[in-house]
Amino acid sequence: MNILSTDLGVIFGFNIIDRFQEGGTTGMTLVLICFLIVIFFAIKAFNSLKGSEAVFQKNKKLINHAAILGLVISLMNSLMGLIGAFDAIETAGDISPSLLAGGLKITLLSPLFGLLVLICGFTASFILTVMRRAEVES
Repeated sequence: MNILSTDLGVIFGFNIIDRFQEGGTTGMTLVLICFLIVIFFAIKAFNSLKGSEAVFQKNKKLINHAAILGLVISLMNSLMGLIGAFDAIETAGDISPSLLAGGLKITLLSPLFGLLVLICGFTASFILTVMRRAEVES
């Protein structure tokens, strides 16, 4: 059993690995890559706090762009899932409300992870800006 998924499952009340797979592996992997890019540029910007302003601003913009890209990819993934679900509903005819609710829940997982990437990216950008100002003033 995966320690990460069980510990986070206890904390958040769900298994994050299962939710990742339910949200669509391809789209969620792209969102995860955007999150890793956000982390990479946040570390790079942190290392350039005492460097030139241009390099710092470039890294901060890249953080914001990667975070927004993660959100946009997750929304696209969600819309593609909705289109597929509505095609399946159209073919099947009548479906139960619980099946529809389960499908809508899965469709919302990708934008949720995209929003988390966006929030993390913008928070990192804000914190780095405050740290840079404190560095310049001292």
